[in-house]
Amino acid sequence: MHKLILWDIDHTLIETGGVGGEVFKGAFEQVTGHHIDRLADVTGRTEQVIFSETLDLYDIQDPGDYFPKFVEAQAAGYRARADEMRQRGRALPGAREALQAFAELPHITQTVLTGNPKPSAIAKLETFDLAHYLDLEIGAYGTDDSERPNLVQIAQGRATTRTGHTYTRETTFVVGDTVSDVEAAREGGAQVIAVATGHTKSGQLRDAGAVTVLASLTSPVLIDAIASIGGHN
Repeated sequence: MHKLILWDIDHTLIETGGVGGEVFKGAFEQVTGHHIDRLADVTGRTEQVIFSETLDLYDIQDPGDYFPKFVEAQAAGYRARADEMRQRGRALPGAREALQAFAELPHITQTVLTGNPKPSAIAKLETFDLAHYLDLEIGAYGTDDSERPNLVQIAQGRATTRTGHTYTRETTFVVGDTVSDVEAAREGGAQVIAVATGHTKSGQLRDAGAVTVLASLTSPVLIDAIASIGGHN
């Protein structure tokens, strides 16, 4: 049975070391012409929601084209600061090995399910040399829908078009570090492997409904999870 793995990016696979917030701020100010000193809550949310709520924080009126311009400026910011992001940030322990292990399983397709806009997601993953493990053309991004649960079916549909296989809750797995990742899987039609590698504690992830919660991607349990996911059952 063919299976689909949907990876969250920030605090699951990588950390930007603070560069991400700075790039957001710079792109936001460039596009809107307004100085900001704080952002809306970012944890587990899509960039569309973060951007919109940050506009609201400062009572900024959007003429309708701010977000597309922001997406371009943000991606350019990440690419311009790639060396700095490598110095300040990192691929999280076990991330590269986990991606490689999944990539070597013949019945697995893996991509991303992320609140990041697609250009920024690709820039981050390329910065840490992780992009080549993933089929990023079939991923679901914060530019596809503002609500994270809706991204599950978007990714499933794109994966079906790519592979010819149909993906259901039983054959789709979200790997992420926030309650929003867990809720997206539950509401969107997927199983979840939660990792407590971000700001959300293991107990919170379990309370949200995650059955499998790992301390990190280096956890021995992940090996069993990969073997189970890669099986024919």
